Amino acid sequence: MSEPEHDKPTESGATSANDGVGRTLVVALVLCVACSLVVSTAAVGLHPLQEANRELDRQRNILLAAGLYTPERKVADLFDRVETRWVDLSSGRFVDPPDRDAREERISIPPARDIAGIKTRPRYVEVYVVPGDGALHSIILPIWGLGLYSTLHGYLALAGDGDTVQGIRFYEHGETPGLGGEVDNRRWLDLWPGKHIYADGSEPRLRLVKGGVDPNAGDAAYAVDALTGATLTSRGISRMLQYWFGDDGYGPFLAGLRKGEL
Repeated sequence: MSEPEHDKPTESGATSANDGVGRTLVVALVLCVACSLVVSTAAVGLHPLQEANRELDRQRNILLAAGLYTPERKVADLFDRVETRWVDLSSGRFVDPPDRDAREERISIPPARDIAGIKTRPRYVEVYVVPGDGALHSIILPIWGLGLYSTLHGYLALAGDGDTVQGIRFYEHGETPGLGGEVDNRRWLDLWPGKHIYADGSEPRLRLVKGGVDPNAGDAAYAVDALTGATLTSRGISRMLQYWFGDDGYGPFLAGLRKGEL
C-alpha cells in the first residue's frame, strides 16, 4: 500500500526550510556586525570623555587628601594651585620630568624588603606640591601596597614640614565592602589629619593599631585606629606606610625636605 502523498517530504518543502534557516543566519550575522560596529564606535567616541573623567577623579582625590577640596568650586580651578613635580627615589631629589622610557623604568624589590607586597617600584615618581605663603603648604605622595584581596592605591598628603599628615585617600582597591572597604569611610579618614610619620629618627612610626588608639599613650601621634574586622587590610596599610616612608621609598626625599636641602 502506497504512502499518502501528503505524508511524503517534498523537495520544495526541504528547500523552503533550508532557505528559512539561511535567512535567519544571515539576519543574525548582520545584527552581530551592526552591534559590533555600534559598540566599537561608542567606545572610540567615549574614550576622550572617559580619560577626562579619570583625570578629574585623580585631581579630586589629590585635593581631598590635602584637605583642599570643596564642592562649591570646580576641581580644575582648585587644582590650579597644585604643581606637578618628579622625584628620583634613587637620589631622593626633585628632577626634571623624565622621558617616556625613564618613566617606565622599574626597580625590582628584594623579597625581604618588599613589605608592601608590590614586587617592583618605579625609579621616578610623580608627586604634587602646593605652595603656601612663603613656605610649602602641602606635598601629596602616591602610595600603594597589598591589602587582603587587592593592591590599594592612594595619596597621602603631608604638610610642608614633611612629617605632619594632612589626609589620606584611596582611589582604587578591591577590598571587601564593609570590612577592608572601610578605607573609604569618612569617619576613618578623618582620624588621619594631625598624625605624624616620624619621631626622632628617620624610621617611619605611623601605623594602624588594632583595638583603637589610646589618646593618652605616648605614641598616639603615630597611630591610627585599625579598620574594625579587617585585620589583614589594616596590616597591609601599616606595611605600606613603613615601606613608602622608609629608606626604599620617600624617606631620603622627605629627610632632605625637612632639612631644607631641596
